[in-house]
Amino acid sequence: MNNKLSVSLMCADQLRLYDEIKRLDHAGVDYFHIDIMDSIFVPNITLGIDTVNAMRSITNTPFDIHLLLSQPKNIIHDLELRPNDIVTFHAEAVENPLELIAHIKKHEALVGVALNPETQIQRIERYIVYIDVIILMLITPGFAGSQMIHGIMHKVKDFRQYLDEKSLNNVRISVDGGVSAELAKAMSKDGASIFVGGTSGVFRKDMPFEKAIKIFYDHIS
Repeated sequence: MNNKLSVSLMCADQLRLYDEIKRLDHAGVDYFHIDIMDSIFVPNITLGIDTVNAMRSITNTPFDIHLLLSQPKNIIHDLELRPNDIVTFHAEAVENPLELIAHIKKHEALVGVALNPETQIQRIERYIVYIDVIILMLITPGFAGSQMIHGIMHKVKDFRQYLDEKSLNNVRISVDGGVSAELAKAMSKDGASIFVGGTSGVFRKDMPFEKAIKIFYDHIS
């Protein structure tokens, strides 16, 4: 699988989001990672549905929509989904996700499921055959700029081994939280292929994000 960079818009300059998206497009990123939070599942609120839908008019880059919501089914029908988008719900929030999965697939988008650091793959065994992407949270979700939990990177290799043993070779592993270019290179060797770039990998304080993106791709290519 080709490695992909999904840039977290949560970490962009929110007052200059239009300009940031245009610059990121010019840099050639693979996805825009968009966190939608409700202050219930996680203690924060980010971009709303109207803002996310409005972004469609200024970019053709696929969206990597991460629903950090207690009730994702309440908003999924209001999102303008396109083929090749990724739409991810949390395993901890949805017990019976088949209706949600069917809606995402109807729009030819990829279905993702995210797992918090303490959640194991057994939580999603009942419906894993319908999943295209697994997001492994390497931090406790909710806020940008958090440091990766020490020792958690082993989950990438463990999950990749599990998926391959179950002949689920086409399921991609995405990693989210404190992902630097150097750590992304290590995790790509262990089986991750989508990397969410935030303050550690893309929106760094020591360089323009165009330069950081080039460095990131150099490490995961």
